[in-house]
Amino acid sequence: MMAAVTRGSFTMFRRLLSQQYRRRCFRLQNFRSDRALQPLAFRCDRNLQTFSSRTLYTAVVSRGPVVQFKLSDIGEGIMEVTVKEWYVKEGDKVSQFDSICEVQSDKASVTITSRYDGVIKKLYYDVDATALVGKPLVDIETEFSSEVIQEEDVVETPAMAREEHTHQEIKGHKTQATPAVRRLAMENNIKLSEVVGTGKDGRILKEDILNYLAKQTGAILPPTLFQEIQPPPPAPAAAARPVSTPAAVKPSPATPRPVFTGKDVTEPLKGFHKAMVKTMTAALKIPHFGYCDEVDLSRLVSLRAELKSVTEGRGIKLSYMPFFIKAASLSLLHFPILNASVDEGCQNITYKASHNIGLAMDTSQGLLVPNVKNVQLLSVFEIAQELNRLQTLGAAGQLGTADLSGGTFTLSNIGSIGGTYAKPVILPPEVAIGALGKIQVLPRFDAGGQVVRAHIMNVSWSADHRIIDGATMCRFSNLWREYLENPANMVLDLK
Repeated sequence: MMAAVTRGSFTMFRRLLSQQYRRRCFRLQNFRSDRALQPLAFRCDRNLQTFSSRTLYTAVVSRGPVVQFKLSDIGEGIMEVTVKEWYVKEGDKVSQFDSICEVQSDKASVTITSRYDGVIKKLYYDVDATALVGKPLVDIETEFSSEVIQEEDVVETPAMAREEHTHQEIKGHKTQATPAVRRLAMENNIKLSEVVGTGKDGRILKEDILNYLAKQTGAILPPTLFQEIQPPPPAPAAAARPVSTPAAVKPSPATPRPVFTGKDVTEPLKGFHKAMVKTMTAALKIPHFGYCDEVDLSRLVSLRAELKSVTEGRGIKLSYMPFFIKAASLSLLHFPILNASVDEGCQNITYKASHNIGLAMDTSQGLLVPNVKNVQLLSVFEIAQELNRLQTLGAAGQLGTADLSGGTFTLSNIGSIGGTYAKPVILPPEVAIGALGKIQVLPRFDAGGQVVRAHIMNVSWSADHRIIDGATMCRFSNLWREYLENPANMVLDLK
């Protein structure tokens, strides 16, 4: 087959040379009809040599067919997406793996990359329009002649048929990944066989590579990807500014302006809002029961104050959430039923080996719940690193499917906005969720009966009453509270 392709390419090349040679000879004969112009003919001949070579190059690269680039299946049963942003416009030149647009499904945002080198001829959708899987997304005029494209189709048909669902035989098993993901892995010297794929049928996604890189000491990231997950640098010390200067005064938060359009506006639910309708409709079919308690975080407040400067020196912002998440994981080891899932008919229960603890996150796109994978294997500092990464991606609207799927238990930090109690709704197929209120300084009695200042936080739990009883939820909450009220106890159970 390769010999046939070579002969076909050589035939086309010889045909183009012959055409250029005939044109050149015809022009030279016209010049030679007048002997007085012979020197000029020689100069023209040299120019024609240069011109002919340029013309040959143009003929090869500029006359390609227009290919309809269709929106491929992005998995998870998604049939339509919303176009959030175009990175190209009509007339732009693109290369393979260049970003074309960002689309948003009801599960995650996905960046679509080009599979061709060429020029964008047509965009089929406007921003915020709904694009259908399998339908044309853009038209690309490729940089090959139709004859070359046909020959490549013959050679590359097996790979083209796979499209983004390419396979690679590694160590006796097949690894699925897109060309762009393979390229990212190759640039960072990562063996795909060592990466756990979280996509459909075990496919390795871009987020899987990023997660793998983030957990490797000394991993080298490409500059663009490094900017995506790099946490913001620590703020300069307050002592660097004179207290007397106006710059030292903390500006008051901007008051949001009221929205008043003067008329009714109706628009369809899209993206994550549409997903919320589906998820909450399924959630409210679960018989919830609630349990509330308060936690004295005075010792944890002091411990965080001591560790905050250490983590900032490592470029990581330390909040209270890593402690809440780790305490939950340690408690789930004693109450695995809270880290389980049930099937739709509630006939079977699956106890999850991994503690993938989700964090309800308020973003510009709506409510998102990314999760920290395998918390049972992570230290408090590693959890803080992962939270910093998720918060950075969430603020930029770049959370992927891998970050948003696979959760087994959820905490909602509603207190970061306000409020002391909440009634959290379970995210199926999970069976429990907790809502954390704001930390308040309140008077409490110590062991000697004296009134002291205490940092109090309220917690509200919701559980699936079909498989979890109140006593189990209460015991879990008591153990979780014990870890937080005496954080030194966590050291004894850390692995």
